[in-house]
Amino acid sequence: MLDCKAFYDYLKGQGVHLTTGVPDSLLKDFCAYAYDHGRDIIAANEGAAIGLAAGHYLATGQIPLVYMQNSGLGNAINPITSLIDPEVYAIPMLIMIGWRGEPGVKDEPQHIKQGRVNEALLKALELPYAILSEDFDTAKGQVDVAFQHMNSTKSPYVLLVRKDTFQSYKIQNTSESSFEMNREDAIREILPFLTEEDILVSTTGKSSREVFEYRAAKGEPHDRDFLTVGCMGHASQIALGIALEKPNRNVYCLDGDGAVLMHMGSLAIIGDQAGTNFKHILINNGSHDSVGGQATVAQDLDFAKIVSGSGYRSFNSVETRTDLKKAMQSFCTEPGPSFLEVKTKAGARADLGRPTIKPVDNKVDFMQNLSK
Repeated sequence: MLDCKAFYDYLKGQGVHLTTGVPDSLLKDFCAYAYDHGRDIIAANEGAAIGLAAGHYLATGQIPLVYMQNSGLGNAINPITSLIDPEVYAIPMLIMIGWRGEPGVKDEPQHIKQGRVNEALLKALELPYAILSEDFDTAKGQVDVAFQHMNSTKSPYVLLVRKDTFQSYKIQNTSESSFEMNREDAIREILPFLTEEDILVSTTGKSSREVFEYRAAKGEPHDRDFLTVGCMGHASQIALGIALEKPNRNVYCLDGDGAVLMHMGSLAIIGDQAGTNFKHILINNGSHDSVGGQATVAQDLDFAKIVSGSGYRSFNSVETRTDLKKAMQSFCTEPGPSFLEVKTKAGARADLGRPTIKPVDNKVDFMQNLSK
């Protein structure tokens, strides 16, 4: 496996002075090292990272590195093809993509299609690429080829990264928050307030896993919950689409800070379109918790101003169990669209499981519940 420091230093020796992107579980060790030791900017989404990297190149002439999970490639296709492409502005950058769902490697359902079409998609986009080697000398040669291409053609080059390519590295540059609860603690306080008629849409990542385990531990059915396993940042719009068609049932969106930041414009659409039955809960732990623990900017934001300006009727922010319970009593009955921010510390159980039902079965059961 590649040593993160050695590989990062080699890239820096090639002139890479900015790394930016959205952290990924396969790249988390390298991303964590870059976060600790370099000029690293966690972008709101992958397309925004391409734009930021393009601006860096325009200002400095230095080739940047952009990192992402392959599921995030969709967010990046527009600026890849309409901004940095050699037939447009011809802006070189090294793009490192974590290959979730690689054929022959067991992975979660939401990664199977993207993993299978990954190489075909890169070819369709006419993006030259190499599958990054675990051998350092071979990897250095691949980087050399990439930079020769980028410098000569003024166009991007992709390094596709398999699982376990990088040696383990734990992020050091973090600050422990003093908040009482973590995300799962908050979920355990929130869910008892929902009735059997209420609908829950939970965001991608560990939030949905924790919701599933809570229901399983309580012996409760899962048909009230839509567990969004992919499409980071879109849970709130899924919830909005349901809320508009089911005005007589409260619809709760259980969101994460990284997801909200990824597509923050959705808040304005909710404020404009949602009815009184829309309830938006943000569990804000200030972290990309599932993919390395890199910080987001969310705990420094004034969400009261953001959601008020977006058209929500009410806002509340809490940090303790006692305040969360008190807030939920009014939050569940007040007219929406309403927004509740729950500030928590980062972290999750090491033995946290995954849903034991297939996403398509969750959908079928959920739609049957909605039809009642």
